[in-house]
Amino acid sequence: MKRRVKLRGTMKLYVLWPIILSILLIAMNIRLYFYNNKAGIIATCYIGIYVVICLIIFGIYRQKLQRDMIEFAVNYGQIQLEIMEDLTVPFGVLSQDGRLLWGNDEFIKVIVNKKAAKRSISNIFGEITTDKIPKDENTSIVHVKTEDRYYCAVMKHIVSEKKGELLHENNISKLIDNDSVISVFLHDETDMMELEQKREEENLVVGLLYIDNYDELIDSIDEIRQSLMMALIDRKINIYMQGIDAISKKIEKDKFFFVFKQRYLSGLESNRFSILEEIRNISIGNDNVATISVGLGVGKESFAQRYDSARAAIDLALGRGGDQAVVKSADKEQFFGGKNVQVEKNTRVKARVKAHALKELIEGKERVLVMGHSIGDVDSFGAAVGIYRIAKTLNRKAHIVVGELNSSVYPIRDRFYSKDYEDDMMIDSERAKEMVDENTVLVIVDVNRGSYTECPELIDMVQTVVVIDHHRQAGDAISKAVLFYIEPYASSACEMVSEILQYVGNGVKLKAAESEAMYAGIMIDTNFFSIRTGVRTFEAMAYLRRNGADAVRIRKAFRENLDEYKIKAAAIQDTELYRDQYAIAESKADGIESPTVFASKIANSLLDINGVKASFVLTQYKGKIFISARSIDEVNVQVIMENMGGGGHINMAGAQISDKTIEEVKDMVRKQIDDMMQEGEK
Repeated sequence: MKRRVKLRGTMKLYVLWPIILSILLIAMNIRLYFYNNKAGIIATCYIGIYVVICLIIFGIYRQKLQRDMIEFAVNYGQIQLEIMEDLTVPFGVLSQDGRLLWGNDEFIKVIVNKKAAKRSISNIFGEITTDKIPKDENTSIVHVKTEDRYYCAVMKHIVSEKKGELLHENNISKLIDNDSVISVFLHDETDMMELEQKREEENLVVGLLYIDNYDELIDSIDEIRQSLMMALIDRKINIYMQGIDAISKKIEKDKFFFVFKQRYLSGLESNRFSILEEIRNISIGNDNVATISVGLGVGKESFAQRYDSARAAIDLALGRGGDQAVVKSADKEQFFGGKNVQVEKNTRVKARVKAHALKELIEGKERVLVMGHSIGDVDSFGAAVGIYRIAKTLNRKAHIVVGELNSSVYPIRDRFYSKDYEDDMMIDSERAKEMVDENTVLVIVDVNRGSYTECPELIDMVQTVVVIDHHRQAGDAISKAVLFYIEPYASSACEMVSEILQYVGNGVKLKAAESEAMYAGIMIDTNFFSIRTGVRTFEAMAYLRRNGADAVRIRKAFRENLDEYKIKAAAIQDTELYRDQYAIAESKADGIESPTVFASKIANSLLDINGVKASFVLTQYKGKIFISARSIDEVNVQVIMENMGGGGHINMAGAQISDKTIEEVKDMVRKQIDDMMQEGEK
């Protein structure tokens, strides 16, 4: 289709100036007639000749002038294209959907595979996704990487004046269907990234190393071998420090401070801090095994801030039970080790100290609010009842914040709706918020993450917060707590509160309903005293029995009905035995009041099958997939669940997954099992 070429702008004005000048001459000629007719006639003749000559020249040479101008523009455009093709900076043009339309020689050298880029630039640079391509006139900057080079891709949205604008590539015209294209420049920043990486590697990492069970270890061996044991531990630590070119200093008998360059950190993480295993393997003929905890502070902050991160990391490692390493930066924590069951401490010194501290905090306030985790279970409710009794014994107003509960709690809870207890013993979250003032202390039991509590807003509202929990401390644990009592070796929160009750003093006496609530919490969390039970667990149970707990009545309260038993049997029948050792099942608990609790029962039952090392039961509930994971002694299900965003204990853990189907979550569990087996970290 032929198009008429029109002159525009300055060029059009330049070509038409003789005609414009003719108008001026005609005006002058008219003026001459007022002075002299003869002069006006003469001027008219000459002006007429001038206009005729201009029209002839314009008519004859107009097309030739246009051809010359077009030829000049084409030559100029070709020069521009050649300049872009020879440009030392990689430059290309993309379509709006990310397809490569054209690229200069340097750009083609970078991408190598031109055909793949024409399908989508994401095939070359995975970092340039559809959402990163600019949709308006703003500039988009994306850092990309090829095999060995780093580039900064600067993309600009360019709107063309006309559809069908032609782009020349190797003398072939290519039609662009859209009104706009995306220009992209690649700026090589490899040298800068290498320098940045080198600077990162030269950063100092601050570390703290503690011997977890120093006192118990020394007390368990005779004086002659005490020095030998410590010499072996010190030697292992010093050799390990030399391997990472670290400067280390023993600051106390059981504590080390060290610094090293960050270049060695990846090696420590890849071998998963082998020093943990080396220390555990030290043996001089006694049964006690030495364990250590390591806390590292990394990042771009000041050295003092890195030291603070190291202190927070070591506290986190100890709060999770020790025998592990924690690497903490400004925005995340990484956990290594912690694969073994925590050794129960025979001493109750810590429980006595925490009990006295709790007593002082409660006595210094007028009101006590007790709160467990959301969708409370028997353990959290029983522990809350124990704290309630302490507060009432100290003559303080006390309330338990209760929301949605597992159905298993109902038989225990209903016993407190009697004349022996105040009507406001149990309150909801809204009422609790109204009660908060400066004379309120909040005690959180059976959970150490603020977001998992029954009412997270209370934590910010209350000035004094106490946390009592038996789960391993998480990276986002409640930092506001003035009293933090975490014992991962404890079987349950009820066990911990039972010990506190014995040291509070003031003649604390539990009622039968209270004793049975706490007894039930221990019983459920230990799967009827079959897992995670130690000497102190049975001592706590004995204390509760002395206070009136009836084990037979509690056992009857937790019996299953026939319909639930049939659903459990169906789930067990359809169980997948992955790798002949890991039971993966789905609990289709439609109509069950507490599907998550029911799933945990199925998971416990699957452990009774010969050869099963761990069980994973999935339940769809309230738009999420809940996972109940259980094991006996060979598999650390807590690590598996932590990798999936959950947590718990070594042999009892769980997680909640959103926006996934049952089959997708099963695949996630299988992958975690494969990864753990491959890394040898069961």
